[in-house]
Amino acid sequence: SLSILSHLGVAAIKSMAKSEEAMLEEIGKMQGPGGFDYVIICCSDLSAENFWQERLTQTIREVTGTSSTVICVHEDWNGGAGNGLGTLYAFVKACSKGEKLGVDLAKSLHEGKAVAIYHTAGKGTRLAPLPGAENNNKPGVKLPGLLSVNGQLEPITVLECVLRQTSSYGAVRGGRCSVFWGDQIFVPSCGIQSSDYPADILAALRPMPTKEQWEAEALHQYGLIAVDSKGDAMQLEKVTYDIAKLYLPSEVKQVGTSLGSFSVSAALLDALLAEFSQELAAKSGSLDSDPHFWMPLTLKKADYRAVMGKKGVSASDADKHFDRMAAFKTRFSSSGGILGCVDVGQQAYWWDYGRLELYMRNNYLLTETSSSAFALRRFLGLESSKGRQQWNTLEHVEVHPSAVVLNCRIGSGRIGPGSVLVNVVAPQVNVENCILVKVSSMVPIFGKGGLLYNAVEQRNSDLPCDAVRADVFMPGGVHHKIYSTPSTDGGKVWKDTLPNNSYSFEGIYKANQPLDVLECTQEANSAHENVGNKVMPLSSLKSLRVSVYSCCVARGCI
Repeated sequence: SLSILSHLGVAAIKSMAKSEEAMLEEIGKMQGPGGFDYVIICCSDLSAENFWQERLTQTIREVTGTSSTVICVHEDWNGGAGNGLGTLYAFVKACSKGEKLGVDLAKSLHEGKAVAIYHTAGKGTRLAPLPGAENNNKPGVKLPGLLSVNGQLEPITVLECVLRQTSSYGAVRGGRCSVFWGDQIFVPSCGIQSSDYPADILAALRPMPTKEQWEAEALHQYGLIAVDSKGDAMQLEKVTYDIAKLYLPSEVKQVGTSLGSFSVSAALLDALLAEFSQELAAKSGSLDSDPHFWMPLTLKKADYRAVMGKKGVSASDADKHFDRMAAFKTRFSSSGGILGCVDVGQQAYWWDYGRLELYMRNNYLLTETSSSAFALRRFLGLESSKGRQQWNTLEHVEVHPSAVVLNCRIGSGRIGPGSVLVNVVAPQVNVENCILVKVSSMVPIFGKGGLLYNAVEQRNSDLPCDAVRADVFMPGGVHHKIYSTPSTDGGKVWKDTLPNNSYSFEGIYKANQPLDVLECTQEANSAHENVGNKVMPLSSLKSLRVSVYSCCVARGCI
């Protein structure tokens, strides 16, 4: 490490330290006042819409520090709308649902209120089997942090973490509608920046790289944003350095990997809603924001045709759409550029939970000593006065100082280094480098390097934690145990039935499709409570402390 520090140089080290300090300050602001006034969650179906409406109505203030109005909708669009039309359709549906709540969403946006839309659809194949254990409710995958839900301490979800992380953008986006994806968690290293452009997109900007840098950093694998000397931005798909030089104007000053998240002014949103009113009324077509909004609005026609050709789009279809968006741009008649870029900084923290291996890696990170580990613990509330061990009943348990242990009831044993346990009830545990999230076991748990998720165990022999297991609960007492390994990418084996499983990951996905998420969640909670009360009933004192905590959250004291 000394040689690395020497190589970096004093100036670079000071710059990194300054960025890390700024990001810690940013994390502190994420739960402060000034978040979004209205939060729209775009779900995959009505069942998920009902689940998140109930859940976030309870947790939004604890999560973000702001009592935002939550409006959950679902996309009932034949074949999928794409994230471009899907964004417009979500806003239309939220306006309709808002009327029933006494809210004029469109009027509020024009009056300067901040609105955010979060897209949560997707199967989560690479994260399997965890989304299956949430009955296809991918944004409901649990992380090591606690929230008060229905008077109980429950793990925070990926979506709630995204809401927390993005909430500070609300303070600088009055009169704008922001669009985020439900699985990206990042902390800007250059602060929260505002934009006056009709549309803007988030990216990690840097000076235009050389060809050698472009290839060394594999920038051809990412969607890119280029910014010229005036601040106007241009959207590029995954391209090589030579192709980028052909498309980009000579005055480009910065490029950056795109995060995809964007925001639009109230005026531009109105114009887009009008432009695509026929598609929205008929629920027809599929358009994404990057290739169908930003690229035709910022590229030259020949360049757009060439880029879309690589996507299998015919020249005539590409030209037709380009001409439509060119006419739209002329009618909108914005002075100056239409698309800007909001920088998140090159040193931004980025915690990705979209793949099983990354889910485990970032949970292990919580037990480490790096600046990123410290920041993630602070983000999840694990650097408070209560520290890494909170709300536990540990009778004869040795806990390593690095371990994260939250709301657990354990009789005896050892929780070794690199371990993360959340809502675990067991008579005994002996684990090291293990992750246990919502586990209730009648028998001792032992192992090294494994993951147990939503698991309930009543067998006679010990419960091993040396691989991956996620339990799925369905109405009528149906209980599936799904196994995998930490290195398995579920997307690559989606249709395969892995060893010890009765179903493939796809089979579990299909079995979950017609089910009600709330009903399945209640089924799972009942199974956990049944075993938990047999192993170690919740003490009356702890019940009182949890009730006081929940009351304080409800009253805004916490």
